[in-house]
Amino acid sequence: MLELRRSADRGHFDFGWLETRHTFSFGEYSDRRFMGFRALRVINDDRIAGGGGFPRHPHRDMEIVTWVLAGALTHEDSMGNGSVLRPGDLQRMTAGRGVVHSERNASPTEPLRLLQIWLLPATQGLAPGYEERHFGDAELSGRLRLVASPDGADGSARIHQDVRLFVARLAPGERAAHTLAPGRCAWLQLAKGSVRLTCGDGATVDLDVGDGAALAEERALAVECTSDAELLLFDLA
Repeated sequence: MLELRRSADRGHFDFGWLETRHTFSFGEYSDRRFMGFRALRVINDDRIAGGGGFPRHPHRDMEIVTWVLAGALTHEDSMGNGSVLRPGDLQRMTAGRGVVHSERNASPTEPLRLLQIWLLPATQGLAPGYEERHFGDAELSGRLRLVASPDGADGSARIHQDVRLFVARLAPGERAAHTLAPGRCAWLQLAKGSVRLTCGDGATVDLDVGDGAALAEERALAVECTSDAELLLFDLA
């Protein structure tokens, strides 16, 4: 089963300093058809103008994954962490019993684009935690690279949920494939470019930047790049 979530159908807000698109219901945007997918609760595509950012604010009982697509992000939190994240950097923050953090564009002039992803944790009330991983272009190019997993396999960040997150950067004509174990589902989010998605039964669909696709009761999928692309693939219980 394949369900598409086209970019133009996402929730959209423009606050001047922030232009954001919500794949799933979030904040003032509500769509009962898209409240999340399995443990995946939020995919926000945020574009933050130079000098802009989110002031200190709290979270709890959520696994928050940030993937930077362009520019630089300054992060500070109540656990004492402070860093600047750039493309190829993945941040995992376990909100658990409660954290406070801020996120700002590190540049006063250059734009910042990131995906903020929320995953429901397998257990509530966890101790807050933080982790960063960097994945160079050579690791991401031409293949699906595991960047987050419940066991930290292959140098990935560890998340407290049965979800495996892969990232790929593909050039035109390059192809990446993934096999799903019985009972598992997938969400594909296209962050850049365009691809052709092929399901296990041979059905195909073209995806452009910002599009998402949910796959259930499928055993395999493949993507072929038609325009320089960056994609995220969630393998979910």
